[in-house]
Amino acid sequence: MDKRCKVITMGVDVTNLTNALHDVETLSKQGTGSYVCVSNVHMCIEVLDSHSFSDVVNSADLVIPDGKPLSWAQKLLGHKSAEQVRGQDIMNALCAESGKKSLNIGFYGGSSEELLNTVKTKLLESYPDINITYAFSPPFRPLTPEEDNEVITSINDAEVNVLFVGIGCPKQERWMAEHKESLNCVMLGVGAAYDFIAGEKKHAPRWMQKIGMEWLFRLCSEPKRLWRRYLSTNPRFIWHILKQLLNKS
Repeated sequence: MDKRCKVITMGVDVTNLTNALHDVETLSKQGTGSYVCVSNVHMCIEVLDSHSFSDVVNSADLVIPDGKPLSWAQKLLGHKSAEQVRGQDIMNALCAESGKKSLNIGFYGGSSEELLNTVKTKLLESYPDINITYAFSPPFRPLTPEEDNEVITSINDAEVNVLFVGIGCPKQERWMAEHKESLNCVMLGVGAAYDFIAGEKKHAPRWMQKIGMEWLFRLCSEPKRLWRRYLSTNPRFIWHILKQLLNKS
């Protein structure tokens, strides 16, 4: 695995897409449970505010810098090789490698079974050799112990190697940590990736992604849902990074 750099209180691996993809594929072939956190500014502040969530994220097998500000922070902290690794990019790469590398893909999350069916159709169009062996959209309520056991059995029986978990941060990270010992696959928390694949949400233009303004595009797309998050997390992230840099110097 790659070297881990502490950004405020969250350990983030210093990596790039090629290395992160290799690490996830290695984890997928171990036949034991593991999980990957796709980190951004929101997750960093959640870690700062919660000891229990900090334990979840910092115990992950891999924490990739999905948010551009995280890779910038890594560079400022002395890791010049740090690169952004977008969750959507590594998800696409794993789906593309599925057939060639014999990776069974599973989906857990999404707002409905109809959405997951659209996701499967879109991915099959893009990656005809993809092996999708499991897909489940859980109810919004907590699962009963019996239902949870059924999910675990179904995922393991489907011989899933890579499970994409899309139920939102911090819920998905807690779910992955809770299921690490009972599942035989690597899990990646992918947030709203299903909505983007299905076309329910739009990605920011690449030029906005490159200059770290993807958050602004998302804010303009979903102002009612996201304005509180960005107003509370972005200024705090900048403040704590500046303090970390000053203490480092």
